[in-house]
Amino acid sequence: AKWLGPFSTNTPAYLTGEFAGDYGWDTAGLSADPETFRRYRELELIHARWAMLGALGCVTPELLAKNGVKFGEAVWFKAGAQIFQEGGLNYLGNSSLIHAQSILATLACQVCTVSPVGAKLLQLCSAA
Repeated sequence: AKWLGPFSTNTPAYLTGEFAGDYGWDTAGLSADPETFRRYRELELIHARWAMLGALGCVTPELLAKNGVKFGEAVWFKAGAQIFQEGGLNYLGNSSLIHAQSILATLACQVCTVSPVGAKLLQLCSAA
């Protein structure tokens, strides 16, 4: 199947339909080089795994809150605003764990841990 059905006449020769999602449309030429295309597929898989983990992170606090676990704010799109409240943000409602009072410090910690360490860990897990 082509992206525009019978009206798709000039599809690139390198799009043969052998990969999932290949409907003959690549206006930017992102998959023209096979090695680049392989790397993009790998990156998309890593991003999909992060997205699934993020979806789990959105649902889990709400489910736990409905079953009696106390949170400051269990709804995922409101939870980040707690850092601006008086006293900051206690992760999992416990001040002995991570206690965030500065958005800049939180951002710095996330950049330092997620960027090099998280990427290397995902790379190691993907190779296994």
